Amino acid sequence: MKRKLLSVLLTGALAASMFVGCGTSTETTDTGAAGGDAATTTEGGSTAGGGTKVGVAMPTKDLQRWNQDGANMQSELEAAGYEVDLQYASNDVQTQVSQIENMINSGCDVLVVAAIEASSLGEAMDMAAEANIPVIAYDRLIMNTDAVSYYATFDNYKVGTVQGEYIEKELDLKNAKADGKKYTMEITAGDPGDNNAGFFYQGAIDVLQPYMDDGVIEVKSGQTEFSEVATAQWATETAQSRMENILSSYYADGTNLDICLCSNDSTALGVENALAANYKGDYPIVTGQDCDIENTKNMIAGKQSMSVFKDTRTLASQVVKMVGQILNGEEVDVNDTETYDNGNKVVESYLCDPVFADANNYKELLIDSGYYTEDQLK
Repeated sequence: MKRKLLSVLLTGALAASMFVGCGTSTETTDTGAAGGDAATTTEGGSTAGGGTKVGVAMPTKDLQRWNQDGANMQSELEAAGYEVDLQYASNDVQTQVSQIENMINSGCDVLVVAAIEASSLGEAMDMAAEANIPVIAYDRLIMNTDAVSYYATFDNYKVGTVQGEYIEKELDLKNAKADGKKYTMEITAGDPGDNNAGFFYQGAIDVLQPYMDDGVIEVKSGQTEFSEVATAQWATETAQSRMENILSSYYADGTNLDICLCSNDSTALGVENALAANYKGDYPIVTGQDCDIENTKNMIAGKQSMSVFKDTRTLASQVVKMVGQILNGEEVDVNDTETYDNGNKVVESYLCDPVFADANNYKELLIDSGYYTEDQLK
């Protein structure tokens, strides 16, 4: 299976990835003394005291989706009667390691971890294993450890497939060669330290590669390999700077850019900023992921074509269910036991389905469902 093979191939690359810069700022509150009864949270919300304690480690508050994930997780877990220790690590690996270790020392019974860098939590994972604390990897697979009990995420390969198929349909690529049509494309992928980024990239490329091979799609920059198109920390500014260079080098002569394949919304936003400042041709198809507010506004305004919608409420609910099943000694719901090899083992996983949102269906998906209000998108 391509996805399983990709994960195995990425393991070595991920181990060599650059770690996130080691700053000293954190977004946490006091984690409390070891074994304490009072739960803590960076959101300032109250928690159920004296109950089973769940540690939730999130990467950063800098991206909207992690704020939503953390809030959803906290709300769902507290509603189920658990104490919650929710921590954000300011995209600093060592901060996240320390937070997880504090969660273990403070008596957490289960850990839910969205890793900053997939291969950098070995020390904390060893500590969790020694304490017999189950670990659920949340959205991002934790690599090179036996300590991960389960993985809960969206179907990451399918996220890329949805993006690729959207482009395929919008440009009628299946008939393009017969019609004599050709298109240009540039690719902006995600963080090489995030195991998901390779799946997003590969899912889209597997759809579009035949058209690249046939000459229907040309990448004028020649940058097509994941290592060439990756964006450290999914940073908007990094994506913008790279796209500005591409536009000035290959499209300044008036050549149209037809497709901007962007793996998520933060990278798409950087590309859109570059297009606004440096591009005069026909506006390209721009893909994204997460339906961030700013990007959804851009979809409405015609500056972004689509974004893959991953309803984090669904994922949070599934994780809460899995936490309960673990603590009750029940069989844990999984629906994939083959795809996600973290280098040490294949991690049993539950995959939620992503769908795409665009200007035609965003109201039904995002507003009618209560994910956003209309005022948030004005």
